[in-house]
Amino acid sequence: MRRRRVVRVGLSALLLFGGIAATGPATAAMAAPTNNLEYSPGLIEAMSTDLGLSAKEARARLALEATAAEVAPTAEKAAGSAYAGSWYDEETGKLTVALTDGDRAEAVRGTGAETVSAKYSARTLDRAMADIDALAAEKNAPSQVAGWGVDTRANEVVVSLVKGAKKDAATKDFIKRAKAAGPVTVRADATEAPSTFAAGTVGGDPYYTGNVRCSIGFSVHGGFVTAGHCGPQGQQVRGWDHSQIGHFQGSSFPGDDLAWVNVGSGWWTEPVVLGYGTIPDQLVRGSNVAPVGSSICRSGSTTGWHCGTVLAHNETINYEQGAVHQMTGTSVCAQGGDSGGSFLAGDQAQGVTSGGYGDCSAGGRTWYQPVNEILSRYGLTLHTA
Repeated sequence: MRRRRVVRVGLSALLLFGGIAATGPATAAMAAPTNNLEYSPGLIEAMSTDLGLSAKEARARLALEATAAEVAPTAEKAAGSAYAGSWYDEETGKLTVALTDGDRAEAVRGTGAETVSAKYSARTLDRAMADIDALAAEKNAPSQVAGWGVDTRANEVVVSLVKGAKKDAATKDFIKRAKAAGPVTVRADATEAPSTFAAGTVGGDPYYTGNVRCSIGFSVHGGFVTAGHCGPQGQQVRGWDHSQIGHFQGSSFPGDDLAWVNVGSGWWTEPVVLGYGTIPDQLVRGSNVAPVGSSICRSGSTTGWHCGTVLAHNETINYEQGAVHQMTGTSVCAQGGDSGGSFLAGDQAQGVTSGGYGDCSAGGRTWYQPVNEILSRYGLTLHTA
């Protein structure tokens, strides 16, 4: 067991000092991505498989998306109160910003973004989201309601229902009251009710809490971050070899799905996401937020690497255990045991896997808890290359 751990660290060492070595000293958690970076072959392969891109197309897209992520905060500031959301447009290769006031278009385009007109501001949509969250807080949302969130391109809040589910009285009442919150539409687009991706103990490259298996998210100084539903505060954590790593130092679920675990007992942290023996490790250099429409990849102990796109930010997901807020929705698949695992956009940490529906045979949707919220909540610093 001891020998296997040394070999695994050796793989990371080869990554750090080999073909995709870091281009400079350690950077801050929010450092800007380097567009000319040579990305991990495993990342490019996963994007090619899941997004149908050639290796050249994948590298070009990653560079464009990194630029869009850099532009996004400045563009939002330039838009001011007219800001109605933004997304990465794969047709133009740029960030698109929706505006309720055309007078702000020139200033926004000056940042390098494109603009489109919109009826409702982001503040209006966020208020509608908050009203629906409050509605669900009065009484748990019906199980036929998969969740709700802002569809930035459509400029509305979407309440997602499970396909084919019969609308009972409680569901009809929830929909009626949700629609009263503002620009809200209802779609029966969830193939099934979302659930978390924890799993019973099986082999692989996990961490364990009792008889539950989850996946490590990202290294932070002093530990790692993961999903809150994987264990409560104080819960003991064991590594892939069943030796003790540490304990959950903080955990929140539902409401949020975030946690962090301290690392000790001979374990240490590294600024990489493991490929679990199937692809090379991926360096982590920061946590710039990827815009809607960006490509994104996930690593987990059950299914390894899979890629897709960011579908929406700030969604509320209605699990059986209760609603979880401010989640990011993706088209990436996941399965039991992937919970807590890493979501990456290029070399930028995005979040930890929470749950969803479907699987990696038929496809599905997966949501993650944004990593910057976890770092802020617990005062943690991302361990970067």
